[in-house]
Amino acid sequence: MEKHLHILCLDIPYPVDYGGVFDLFYKLKALKECGVHIHLHCFEYGRPRQPELDKYCAEVHYYPRQKGHKGFSHKLPYIVASRINEELYTRLLNDNYPILIEGIHCSYLLHDERFRERKIFLRLHNVEYEYYRQLAKSTHSPLKKIYYLHESRLLKQYEKSVAQKAILLPVSSQDAATYQHEFGPVKCMQLPVFVPFNEIKSQGGIGCFCLYHGNLSVAENEKAAKWLLKEVFNDINIPFVVAGKNPSKQLLHAAHKKPNTCLVANPSESEMQDMIGKAQINIIPSFNNTGIKLKLLNVLYNGRHCIANEATLTGSGLEAACHVGTNAQAMKSLVSQLYNRPFEEEEIILRKKLLEDTYDNIANAKRLITWIW
Repeated sequence: MEKHLHILCLDIPYPVDYGGVFDLFYKLKALKECGVHIHLHCFEYGRPRQPELDKYCAEVHYYPRQKGHKGFSHKLPYIVASRINEELYTRLLNDNYPILIEGIHCSYLLHDERFRERKIFLRLHNVEYEYYRQLAKSTHSPLKKIYYLHESRLLKQYEKSVAQKAILLPVSSQDAATYQHEFGPVKCMQLPVFVPFNEIKSQGGIGCFCLYHGNLSVAENEKAAKWLLKEVFNDINIPFVVAGKNPSKQLLHAAHKKPNTCLVANPSESEMQDMIGKAQINIIPSFNNTGIKLKLLNVLYNGRHCIANEATLTGSGLEAACHVGTNAQAMKSLVSQLYNRPFEEEEIILRKKLLEDTYDNIANAKRLITWIW
């Protein structure tokens, strides 16, 4: 029997150039390899339509996201209200194929009586209300802070309202536990994130600098980079590189204040991977403990020593593969200890044990298929 599946995407999942689309794109690829006919529905805002997606999908449809005041609602989170689309719902009602909703963002149809008997799965990339609450903590802009807190309050009500209307698929054990404790879903099954890595490529020996990488236009990532510059690499004479997309002028200025620190703005994907592989230490503090950090997986598959804090590791099960620093002083001490310590073969073996079974895209796609059909 042919397997057909509608997938609703909050964004166009190609190119894979930011953390939020890794899971979306590599899941498509794995499901296609397993013989699923995918009917993909994408919301578009700022990213061009992608013929590349036609390779993996039976059909691809695009829908405009209502931006600005058009997508605003006093009762619904903006990320949800701006993606309500009757054309999409009419198209979905033309058949009875199961539906996979990627993110709370696209889930408004769960409140539509026409879909009450439909088999629907809701992929949770974060506990969104908590994610927005932590974004509010990370920003210095009063207007953004107000917006994030307002959105967080609406999201908490909204997430509670949909938790029992679909089968939930969180990416981490932490998110699964939060949903089960706070919202009491009928069915909640953890499904690991889908990744572009299929083998550990970490090099042994010694690298030549410390690295923090991420999309630097995201407030939380900028905050982490500034914190490292100010609190960890402020008085140790070890080379430290910050790298990523669209850094602010303030961050550029902060990174070039000292002779041992610098910033690489907008590196290509291959340049970024080259830096991750060549670094002696990849350092990943986070101020947000929801979801799973793609940059953490990237570093563990491709880099040497990894220093992280508890928020980065929460729900990942990957503590054994990292050096955990609870504060700036602890991270500073770890940097000094690890900077001249070779990265050994046994650490690569440990990573293989921890990662290669959990993040096997085809095995996880097959698991998803058994749940759906």
